[in-house]
Amino acid sequence: MSGNYSQYDPSSMFKEWIQKSGRAQAEFIKNFGSLMNNQGTQTFNPLETLKTVSDTTRNTQSNLMENMKNLQNQSMDTMFHIGQMLPSFMNWGAYKTTVGSAGRISIPEAERNALGLGEGDLVQVIILPIGKKSSNKEVKK
Repeated sequence: MSGNYSQYDPSSMFKEWIQKSGRAQAEFIKNFGSLMNNQGTQTFNPLETLKTVSDTTRNTQSNLMENMKNLQNQSMDTMFHIGQMLPSFMNWGAYKTTVGSAGRISIPEAERNALGLGEGDLVQVIILPIGKKSSNKEVKK
């Protein structure tokens, strides 16, 4: 498996969206209060202010939806890759064996049969030492 980690977390994305919405509302109130205090120097246009807030909200929602779409695409890609790799995982086995003379190891008959292995078949071996035998044949870990 590739170990890909999705950088999108729906709960944090929703939290961020709520925070941005709160900031937009706070900005609206601040601007509204400022405009109301300075009516002599500025003309307050509630429709323009509402349009600005609406645009900010729409952009934030669009960003959220884009992030959700990317998250779904990444999830689908991950599922597709897992589906492609699954057949290869169905053809492997793991077992314990001991190292024999001249460094030989053997694959037990049950595992050979389960994997459909025969004499002369090429296999991949990954060695993971799990213990050493002492002179009295007990495994030391």
